[in-house]
Amino acid sequence: MTEQINHYDESNIQVLEGLEAVRRRPGMYIGSTDERGLHHLVYEIVDNSIDEAMAGVCNTISVTIEEDNTISVTDNGRGIPTGLHPKLGRPAVEVCLTVLHAGGKFGGGGYKVSGGLHGVGLSVVNALSSWLEVTVTQNGNIYRQEYTRGVPQYDLKTIGHSDGHGTVIRFRPDPEIFENAEGFSFDTLKKRLRELAFLNAGIRIELTDQRTQGLSRVFHYEGGIRSFIEYLNKNREVLFPQPLYFSGVKDGTTVEVSMQYNDSYSENVFTFANNINTLEGGTHLEGFRRALTRVVNDYGRKAKVLKDADANLTGEDIREGLTAVISVKLVEPQFEGQTKTKLGNSEVRGYVDSIFADGLATFLEENPAVAKTILDKCLMASRAREAARKARDLTRRKTVLESTALPGKLADCSERDPSQCEIFIVEGDSAGGSAKNGRDRNFQAILPLRGKILNVEKTRLDKILANAEIKAMITAFGAGVGDDFNLEKLRYHRIVCMTDADVDGSHIRILLLTFFYRYMRPLIDGGYVYVAQPPLFKITKSKKEHYVYSDEELADYLNEIGRGNDVVVQRYKGLGEMSAEQLWETTMDPSRRIMKRVKLEDAVSADEMFNLLMGDKVEPRRDFITENANLVENLDI
Repeated sequence: MTEQINHYDESNIQVLEGLEAVRRRPGMYIGSTDERGLHHLVYEIVDNSIDEAMAGVCNTISVTIEEDNTISVTDNGRGIPTGLHPKLGRPAVEVCLTVLHAGGKFGGGGYKVSGGLHGVGLSVVNALSSWLEVTVTQNGNIYRQEYTRGVPQYDLKTIGHSDGHGTVIRFRPDPEIFENAEGFSFDTLKKRLRELAFLNAGIRIELTDQRTQGLSRVFHYEGGIRSFIEYLNKNREVLFPQPLYFSGVKDGTTVEVSMQYNDSYSENVFTFANNINTLEGGTHLEGFRRALTRVVNDYGRKAKVLKDADANLTGEDIREGLTAVISVKLVEPQFEGQTKTKLGNSEVRGYVDSIFADGLATFLEENPAVAKTILDKCLMASRAREAARKARDLTRRKTVLESTALPGKLADCSERDPSQCEIFIVEGDSAGGSAKNGRDRNFQAILPLRGKILNVEKTRLDKILANAEIKAMITAFGAGVGDDFNLEKLRYHRIVCMTDADVDGSHIRILLLTFFYRYMRPLIDGGYVYVAQPPLFKITKSKKEHYVYSDEELADYLNEIGRGNDVVVQRYKGLGEMSAEQLWETTMDPSRRIMKRVKLEDAVSADEMFNLLMGDKVEPRRDFITENANLVENLDI
């Protein structure tokens, strides 16, 4: 055994040829093999069609989920080239489907602008599909080739003639690779395709689900990102009717900015580079913010609203209630890693600053009524910011030696390594008492809240910070709030919402998540927020207790043990009904508990949902409840 381990020579060096590396380590190429990675396959193919659209040679894309969960993506672009590759001597379409980092996006003149920077899309999808078929129409012919797990089943062949042009990719994800190869979600695809239609004015994208008769959507927005702003603000009261729009081109980089203010207190700015959602922002966001702050302050001084040089409005003041979309399209994008969440091109900062600043300055001069509305909103935010600063100072935790700054109701843990610590946000004193007595004091802290916290969607920051329950959370977490939030100071790396399994508990949970999303967003982005899953039922038979967490699990267990007179079923409506031992066993013991991590897959949809559920407008919320009432199985009254 020892000899075998110590033996290491040239025979141990493996070379993964062709697409074998993709199949061996799929996570390196698509992130994961769960639902997220599954849908990423579709996005890779659609992105190639979008590249054709950005090149001005495609205006229609169709995505279909077929009855057997085959995905079909059709576009009317130029078609993947079918001629022989000069170096490899194989049809170019086959090269694109079988060779990593092969494509028309590396300076060969095929595309000026592309989202598919790494050229791995087609070949990766092919490698991770049990079956793939490509059909190309160009040069008067229709060509076809099929693959099994990335291997061509026959040479590219001509199957007909046509004067049209375009590409059709049909594929089935490999069940050997994916956890649920048939788990395509219409809603998940819908969100991304709608976003792409907003970002590419005039393009028509069709989505059809043949598994469900009649389920289809068409996304087509001549207004482009202006329509995007209207969509984002549809459930809000806007301060002026039409979104502002500015665009320009510098050194081959196209810049588009659209913005509109509403009467909310949060900032919602979304950035894109070559249609890729740059969740972490980057240089295009920096250029936008810099220009916005400078131009609004300059105009305020010209209009004699700001009279003192020291009375500048801050960027935070100016962005309160702002909804904006920044989209740039550039030739050589530099992203941070394959995930492409942050744009790094330094020159883009100046391009966005210059184009947006010129456009906004001209607009404010020519539209004094709208300019006054914007300034009034910013000045009100500035006054509230000063009040919030005073309130924020009261929530800042002092040094470890001054630990009395921690809220009195907090039962802290003894561990001081944040990565080992977790805090349970518990509803009410009764559940708080059980949790305090049942916890492991070494690493588990308990913070009970009294009643429901403020709905931060409807409240300005200074009033939020005056709320005792919110103040207690901020102080306990130790990382600040809003623009001052600093993850490095966070005292617990697991923040667990532990509320009752009823309507009130759900409401408290959504209030907490709304606060975290709006004012402690890095908590959610970093995966620090969890939702506890206490059991719904306790079944007792012959003095033996068993806990189940859903109605389906209850039915299965009762069928298993029988439904005799000696079976007692107790439904838990509140955590306070459990003893400390029961709460530990079922909900807090790391070896047995069930917890769900809160993920942010789609910032646009999250913003839309928080605003719909927690915002001021009643009609959209009523419509949502009416449309989804049939999904409710159990309602606690």
